Amino acid sequence: MITDEDLARVRRETPTVTEDDVRRIQRQHSVPVPQAGAVTTPRIDALPKPLTNALPNIGDIAQGYAQGTPPALGSDPGLFVFVSLAMPESTLARLVDQAARAKAAILIRGFANGSLRDTVMRIQKLIGTREIAILIDPQAFDRYAVKRVPTFVLARDGSRPAGCAGSTCPPPTDYVSAAGDVSLDYALNQLRRAAPRFDSDAGIFLARLRP
Repeated sequence: MITDEDLARVRRETPTVTEDDVRRIQRQHSVPVPQAGAVTTPRIDALPKPLTNALPNIGDIAQGYAQGTPPALGSDPGLFVFVSLAMPESTLARLVDQAARAKAAILIRGFANGSLRDTVMRIQKLIGTREIAILIDPQAFDRYAVKRVPTFVLARDGSRPAGCAGSTCPPPTDYVSAAGDVSLDYALNQLRRAAPRFDSDAGIFLARLRP
């Protein structure tokens, strides 16, 4: 039973809301109304920031795929190791380690499982803390007539032409290559024996591989 006394007590305990209270609350919680013709933009600086050190720079890795030219290799002799992510893990790990020490570039034809993210994850696992260029450059496989992996290419000009249209592919006298499941130092020694004119170029990379 609710008595008159109960109702009276509820009335006494319920605060009275005045017009001043309403106006004060409206001022505190009002949303600014843009003027006519004004353009409002969202506060993108307030959005959560993505992690920047969880994966390597995808744009850098994809640059070779998009443009067909690896960045900043320079015009000095270049050493390129053509591989496939389908190769045995132990072989890839060995080549990546040696290429990092020799300052050679690793080149792959395309994405693992057709996915850029899967490719980045796989490459990150292979690289670890090493500093090495791993480039996605399908045109390079045509440029140097790479038919199998791993293939090792020692080129006089590390910058390499951008394509194979007309006469832009490197002439055979400007590079030498060898293929086979061998170590990088073994391949370099094979290259300098097969092409003595590249002896000094191969020596640059062999010196870096020595303990």
